[in-house]
Amino acid sequence: MQILVTGGAGYIGSHMVVSLLEGGHQVAVLDNYANSSADILKQVEEITGKKCPAYEADVTDAGQLDALMAEIRPDSVFHFAGRKSVAESVERPDFYHQQNVVGTQNLLSAMAKCGCNQIIFSSSATVYGAPEKLPLTETHRVSPFNPYGVSKLAAENAITRWTDAAPERRAVLLRYFNPVGAHISGKIGENPKGRPNNLFPFIVQVAAGLRAELEIYGDDYETPDGTGVRDYIHITDLVEGHIAALAYAQNHKGSEIFNLGTGKGYSVCDVVHAFEAATGIKVPYQIKDRRAGDIATCYADAAKAESQLGWVAKLGLEQMCRDGWRWQENQSGDAQK
Repeated sequence: MQILVTGGAGYIGSHMVVSLLEGGHQVAVLDNYANSSADILKQVEEITGKKCPAYEADVTDAGQLDALMAEIRPDSVFHFAGRKSVAESVERPDFYHQQNVVGTQNLLSAMAKCGCNQIIFSSSATVYGAPEKLPLTETHRVSPFNPYGVSKLAAENAITRWTDAAPERRAVLLRYFNPVGAHISGKIGENPKGRPNNLFPFIVQVAAGLRAELEIYGDDYETPDGTGVRDYIHITDLVEGHIAALAYAQNHKGSEIFNLGTGKGYSVCDVVHAFEAATGIKVPYQIKDRRAGDIATCYADAAKAESQLGWVAKLGLEQMCRDGWRWQENQSGDAQK
């Protein structure tokens, strides 16, 4: 199958490209490298022994996207391109709408023009907002209260309208619960540009001596230790969920939504302690005020994915920590050469 991966040089996208290439698919990557690097694709080639064409482009540029889609003519698209920081979205809501909503609309338009009828979309558990009950099922009401979540929900709705407009179209919308860890090879992992917005890359950078201490935003939530609780899923499990979604889409028309998570919640302090236990490295931290747009607790009910996709997360928090640290150690070693 010919597959286009938007954001294919990013954290999740690069792991997806590895899996698709190893599965025998023909893959093309589209990325503007705003939060990634073309060098990541060299690591992908080292892991797989295969090359894939990469195009430096932005999904917000409709004309450029139309031309590239007409050239690539994919059978299916994995759509990861977009922005993902809650804090940044609060500061720049219009920018998030342009990147995540308009970008998705442009992609759908370009797909329609070149006859591509299938998309797997990278969504987020932030679309649920503050949970009314836990764990979160796909039938839970959606009520995002930060611009990032609003933009993800708007993109989901755009995709659903797109599938509704033509009976041959197929879409799987995957709502993520905090991907972490790295590829078992240690060659690719999460490497955000500038200051990390997510917990785990911040932890490994502190452990590597790149930052003095971890900043924990809020210790007064209604959780066992006062810090925010999330459902952390290993990047390998997440990618396998996408492979299952691809197989599902081949046989199901219209749009369907699935949670991808472990069904277990861990607090920020739980993750810190698990990392220290897995690596033997102390992670100093300082408590800061809560961040705007954050919620106390969020974890998944992934029973629907298990029953309909045949997928279940297998790797635990300790493995996430070990694999994430292995990648960071490789990065530090490369920098010293």
